Amino acid sequence: MDVHKSSLLAIFDSKQRLEVPLFQRQYVWNEEQQWLPLWEDIERKFIEALDGHKDTPNHFLGAMVLDQKQTPTGHVVVRQVIDGQQRLTTLQIFLSAYRDFCREHGCTQIADECDKFLFNTGMMSDPKVDKFKVWPTQLDRPQFSDVLTSGSRDEVIKRYPLKKKPYARKYDPRPRMVEAYLFFLSQLKDFFIGENGDEPLAAQFPLSTRVDECFQTLRNGLMVVVIDLQKDDDPQVIFETLNARGVPLLPADLLRNYIFLRAGREKAAEVETLYEKYWSGFDNEFWREEVKQGRLLRPRSDLFMQHFLASRQMRDIPIKHLYVEYRHWIETTHPFQTVTAELSALARQGKHFKRIVAPESDDILFELCTFLETFDIRTSYPLLLAVLEADLPEEQLKAMSTVLESYLFRRAVCNLTTKNYNKIFLTLTLKLRRDGFDAESLAKLLLEQSGDSGAWPDDAAFREAWLQRPMYSILNNPKLVHLFKRLNRAFMSTKSEDISFAAQPEVEHIMPQEWVANWHLPDGSKGLTVVELFQVPESDPRSVATRKRDAAVQTLGNLTILSAGLNAAQSNYGWKQKRPAMMKHSLLPINQTLADLEVWDEAAISKRGAELFNRALKIWPRPEVGL
Repeated sequence: MDVHKSSLLAIFDSKQRLEVPLFQRQYVWNEEQQWLPLWEDIERKFIEALDGHKDTPNHFLGAMVLDQKQTPTGHVVVRQVIDGQQRLTTLQIFLSAYRDFCREHGCTQIADECDKFLFNTGMMSDPKVDKFKVWPTQLDRPQFSDVLTSGSRDEVIKRYPLKKKPYARKYDPRPRMVEAYLFFLSQLKDFFIGENGDEPLAAQFPLSTRVDECFQTLRNGLMVVVIDLQKDDDPQVIFETLNARGVPLLPADLLRNYIFLRAGREKAAEVETLYEKYWSGFDNEFWREEVKQGRLLRPRSDLFMQHFLASRQMRDIPIKHLYVEYRHWIETTHPFQTVTAELSALARQGKHFKRIVAPESDDILFELCTFLETFDIRTSYPLLLAVLEADLPEEQLKAMSTVLESYLFRRAVCNLTTKNYNKIFLTLTLKLRRDGFDAESLAKLLLEQSGDSGAWPDDAAFREAWLQRPMYSILNNPKLVHLFKRLNRAFMSTKSEDISFAAQPEVEHIMPQEWVANWHLPDGSKGLTVVELFQVPESDPRSVATRKRDAAVQTLGNLTILSAGLNAAQSNYGWKQKRPAMMKHSLLPINQTLADLEVWDEAAISKRGAELFNRALKIWPRPEVGL
């Protein structure tokens, strides 16, 4: 490799196109972390120039790694940007803002000079593309082209007006490159014209003199390090070494570069074609969105790659080492004959993963996947990826989802541990891949599990937990809401209206937790407060009845869901006040069954719990052991 320093503008001086490979990530720099620090570096050199301090050392803005690319005769020379694309792109945007500021204020000579560092001139085979000194990744090209060619702030704003979603308080942000352009333009205006009526630096000189002096600083005072790769240099090694600069790269960014650099060497197909067909879908915000992984937040792309690798290798993959694990897997086991086959598998499984984590409401996997999300059981994802890869008929897929949800739901209700799930699901993946994917095989394997870490609770254990255990303490609010939503649908007929919630409902104790003041015991006596319970013997009849009621209050038979507003209004009212309010405001079929009950006590709670359990048996069934 050839390492040399270059002035900021010198890298844009030659007739060449610095091309960002299509498979690199989109433009991600932002104001706080990158634009403002870059501007402060430039501003400091501008101040030194206008103060007459021309003997100060040059300031280095960072490094860029460029690789040679074969270019057809007649085309502008193309060099690939291996590292530094965010910085190069931002510098072009800054130059565009500098040019438009100069032109707006009559400094046309400097504006025209800026154009020489933005656009190639002369003969070109493909002027629409070849004219640009820098050419970003495909998804960024429209906004980049608009910023460089609009010629003024007004035209940029005309092309990208502020928009606001209905009922939103704030406007949606413009594309990042447009925001960067407007940011730099604003900073240049404040620096050269003055901010809030303040006089700008060196105001005794004409504006044209000041912008020219600062432009010369851009030419000579701001430097970059350019690393030109030679024929024998490995671009991937260089890229990995330097990837910590700027915005930290996601494992998916490293993997994308690793895969497409191999694709370029393999020459199985045009890299652009491969990118468009297989990878472009991964370069949107859905995959960069951070989601919960245990106690931490991780980009969704990281989670996909982790579960994809686990599904293929049938072992736990540490998320901190995704790139190393993936590369080792590819280079030691050669699981794909070609990079095209590798990309095809990733694209296919990416669609499957999106179906799992963001299912459509009419998807047959919707119930299972929303359950897994709510109950935070993502260790099952490698198994689901393998199941979806098997391309089963819909009815078989539905049957398998019912089996899996029943197994996991019953264990949750019985408050059994989840700590062995990763091992269980990876073992299931291995055995089902070997023997075939179907609901009967899955159920048989799950029925073979034993102990607290793996057993599938039978109906007796499920019933005992359902009727007797303090489920309000065992399951949190989102899990209980999910449970009662499922039960509510079991109360609906084909003629029932579909009820959707504008906001997530809340869990309600039908008999409140603070019941003593307004709810007498079955014999008509008043229950005991917490303090009073410690003042009487445990054998005291009122003590026994109070403790029995306290336990019943926390069971599923005494719980339901209500809208948040109605829940708050219920407070600790007695049943005579609470029942008509619930019937008036709650349309849920599961609550309408309470309408005819004149008394709500322990017996009613037990009876309702049993009725709900009978519905639950149909939703979450368990086959016989002799399957």
